[in-house]
Amino acid sequence: MSLIFLLASVFHAASAQTAPANQLALTQNQASHFAGLAMKCIQKEYPNKLDHVNNDADDVRSPRAMHPAFYGCFDWHSTVHGHWMLVHLLRLFPNLAEARQIRKALDANLGAKNIGGEVAYLKQANRASFERTYGWAWLLKLAEELRGWEDQDGKRWAGNLQPLADALADKLAAFLPKQNYPIRTGVHPNTAFGLAFALDYARAAGDKKLESLIVERSRTYYAHDVNYPASWEPGGEDFFSPALMEADLMRRVMNRREFAAWFHRFLPGAARNQPKELLQPAVVTDRTDPKLVHLDGLNLSRAWCMRSIAVALPQTDPARKILARSATAHAQAALPYVASGNYEGEHWLASFAVYLLTTPSL
Repeated sequence: MSLIFLLASVFHAASAQTAPANQLALTQNQASHFAGLAMKCIQKEYPNKLDHVNNDADDVRSPRAMHPAFYGCFDWHSTVHGHWMLVHLLRLFPNLAEARQIRKALDANLGAKNIGGEVAYLKQANRASFERTYGWAWLLKLAEELRGWEDQDGKRWAGNLQPLADALADKLAAFLPKQNYPIRTGVHPNTAFGLAFALDYARAAGDKKLESLIVERSRTYYAHDVNYPASWEPGGEDFFSPALMEADLMRRVMNRREFAAWFHRFLPGAARNQPKELLQPAVVTDRTDPKLVHLDGLNLSRAWCMRSIAVALPQTDPARKILARSATAHAQAALPYVASGNYEGEHWLASFAVYLLTTPSL
């Protein structure tokens, strides 16, 4: 058994023993474990999957030349949410054993000159849909995480990052009025996910104009949805549940009473533990396959959505406990495999795990 598989087994055993239903929470030991995965890749340039349109022969460049801040972790969005995770862990655990190493890496990557290079890239021709909206959402989540952190390094990184956050917020504000129909996929372009994280950022930043636009678009896209066909999920390479991601957005948009009524129109079987396809963890058959391993991410993101939705429902709502139990089952199905020894999953799953383990639960 490899060391990584051994660590995964220990993590699974610890989770099972110390985290009964609805009690999964991040510990400092787990934080160190996850931080190590991000530190292995945020400055690892290759292998790399680029989202890039070559405008001419001179535009054939290395990942780091194009993205001086976010060139690691196989792709742009994964290194962005790797940076988010490291900042999040530093805030939660200031005395983390890896703190000095993490700060050194963040300081190198989040310098003003590097962020300026990222902004310049966005202004080039044929960049309108670059990382829309998944990468945009994670960058705004990183900016939100840095905002208000009473830390000297954090304040410097926040100031450096703000021009890129502003650029992407402007791109989102320009794009949303033109998007007549939401994208209901289980992968990167999912509209509900992008709106949820962007709404969190807009509220943290006090950007009332962006907040208002996102709330209007969310209601236009989703407020009238009923009887969602959740039994059709999951897709074979999903890392999001379109149904649960939509509900996780709408609990941000609506007040508790309105959300509860909407939720039971949207997923009327939830209070009866249906559909099973949505409430039972997905099965992953090959973690060396870069698409099939998405299903580990699906189990983690389903879990964070269900935890948050359960908390948003009234205390007497019968769906609360069903969702909370299902969230725990999904989490325990995926957490042992975040560190699988395969880069296909290790370059990104830790961020999903940390976001899950730091969401509220019943």
